[in-house]
Amino acid sequence: MLDPSLRYPLRPSSPGRTAVTTILVVKTGALGDVLRTTSILPGLAERHPGGRVTWVTAPAAVDLVRLNPLVAEVIALDVKAPEQLAEVQRELARTTWDRVLSFDDEEPLCRLAAGLRTKHLSGAYLTEDGRRAYTLDVGPWFDMGLLSVHGKARADQMKVENQKSHPAIFAEMLGIRMGKPTLVLDERARAFGDEFAKRHALGAHGRVIGLNTGAGGRWHSKTLSVEKTAALARILDRELGGRVTFVLLGGPGEVERNQAIVSALANDVRLVDAGCDNAMLDFAAIVSKCGLLVTSDSLALHVALALDVRCVVFFAPTSAAEIELYGLGEKVVSTAADYCSYKPDADVSSITPERVAAAVLRQLR
Repeated sequence: MLDPSLRYPLRPSSPGRTAVTTILVVKTGALGDVLRTTSILPGLAERHPGGRVTWVTAPAAVDLVRLNPLVAEVIALDVKAPEQLAEVQRELARTTWDRVLSFDDEEPLCRLAAGLRTKHLSGAYLTEDGRRAYTLDVGPWFDMGLLSVHGKARADQMKVENQKSHPAIFAEMLGIRMGKPTLVLDERARAFGDEFAKRHALGAHGRVIGLNTGAGGRWHSKTLSVEKTAALARILDRELGGRVTFVLLGGPGEVERNQAIVSALANDVRLVDAGCDNAMLDFAAIVSKCGLLVTSDSLALHVALALDVRCVVFFAPTSAAEIELYGLGEKVVSTAADYCSYKPDADVSSITPERVAAAVLRQLR
């Protein structure tokens, strides 16, 4: 039996049902990708009424899906732990799945998908001769990725040419209505957010604008620099007559960066440093208290959209077309020649504080 610490049962099967559609979703990373993939759940629920969705994800991503009412069970899996992988494989093999949706292309997860009994597999799997491959029905997404049957050069070009959003592509592939990501905050997280807002008197001084302008350590070109972030805050503070509180957000890899922003803005604007060590749902609860979030293409963006928080998001190395804002904001897109190149050092010079500030002011109106 599977270690109980890896399992998060949420919704029991409906009593009296003899034929429940069983659906397994394998999506473990990255965190933002896990959350945005929850857009498929409403459509799956409509197509398979009474169906039971089990979601396999990374331990760090469990909180992003475990409270979703359309997910019956979450199984945490660290793909770098062979014994845990084997244990999860044995447990999943106890079921003959109606649908397996395998959305990660790492070799261990492809092997996991290939070893399951299922009536219909969509996604990445391992062939009998040990190659990673993907089913034809998910070509619209995987054709643009690392496993592309067209080769890397053509896959990269298809990424640039693509004008469809991630949820639109996934809905078309699965034959369902396009949905929206959902993130549910538990009572403890909501109380944390309420206490945070009260402690810092958020809303008592006009607008509340979140600043999440970093993007971890890997994607330097996804970020707005410390200097540009400080300049943006000063512009907005001036344009809003000082009636604004900024909430500075970030993750564990952005401690020094955020400290530099705090120092740069000392005595210039009203700024609350939310810290970089918040638990997942606590971070989300803070985002929920912002009237608008200025963010890079990162987890914070997907959290904001899932919580219906308006945002202004900037793009340089990644595709703006892939992001569906659901009418909740505005995109500021690089005009450099290497836009959407997925280069860590892509040109970000056209993402200026003035352009971002103008978008924020339009959204606040």
